[in-house]
Amino acid sequence: MKLVRYGPKGKEKPGIIDADGNLRSLAKVVKDIDGDTLSPAGLAKIRAAKIDRLPKVAGKPRIGACVGRVGKFVAIGLNFVDHAKESGLPIPKEPIVFNKWTTCIGGANDNIVMPPGSVKSDWEVELAIVMGRKASFVSEKDALKYVAGYCICNDVSEREYQIERSGGQWDKGKGCDTYGPIGPWMVTKDEIKDVQNLKMHLSVNGETKQNGSTATMIFGVANLVSYLSRFMTLEPGDVITTGTPPGVGLGMKPTPQFLKAGDVMEVSIEGLGTQKQKVLASKHR
Repeated sequence: MKLVRYGPKGKEKPGIIDADGNLRSLAKVVKDIDGDTLSPAGLAKIRAAKIDRLPKVAGKPRIGACVGRVGKFVAIGLNFVDHAKESGLPIPKEPIVFNKWTTCIGGANDNIVMPPGSVKSDWEVELAIVMGRKASFVSEKDALKYVAGYCICNDVSEREYQIERSGGQWDKGKGCDTYGPIGPWMVTKDEIKDVQNLKMHLSVNGETKQNGSTATMIFGVANLVSYLSRFMTLEPGDVITTGTPPGVGLGMKPTPQFLKAGDVMEVSIEGLGTQKQKVLASKHR
């Protein structure tokens, strides 16, 4: 299933994409696409509905973040072998964990608004895991049983904040408002044959910047869910974004490249759809 939230920001309604690509309303089936809906019982309720009889949604409404009321937005750094190499950094022995604040979450096609004075905002196509069951100290063997599905995340990052003004941690460069678009939809895990073999692509103004695959992840999905569950209880509706392949602006040679107002990013992962975002300058001084 491809589950989606549509409508004005803060007033999104639940929907589903049918076999013909039509957006249909789930408003009479579930209240939202959130932790309650993403639990096994919630997904079973949607599966029991007759999708082709649900009302089609007219027009072209805004597509919101594919998960509502996200409790935790956890992120993994340097999780692709080829990205670590382009960064000139050693392969991590354990996952590098940081947070993207939930206030940065936006829809797949919402504008990216740079914070005041930002000159080093960067792009990162990433696979995001959406949790469907409470997970605490789960084994890697059983970890995927706790996953509801997957979506695209563009882990937009302000590198000056992240590195030069970090104070030793990355969070302040990762959670700026609008810097965490997820979607356009969440695809349930049964539709993804091999999550560790998905093509990933990102372009800026039509020029390919990233062209990778989840096959080069250092720590795979099952490993990450199991690992994180040792340090925190993962709950339905939590989102884990899992790292990026090579081609980020920071790694460009001989000179790093960063986003500027007017740039347009297109972000895609095999089987999970496409995002498109325009970059805007801050309205604040």
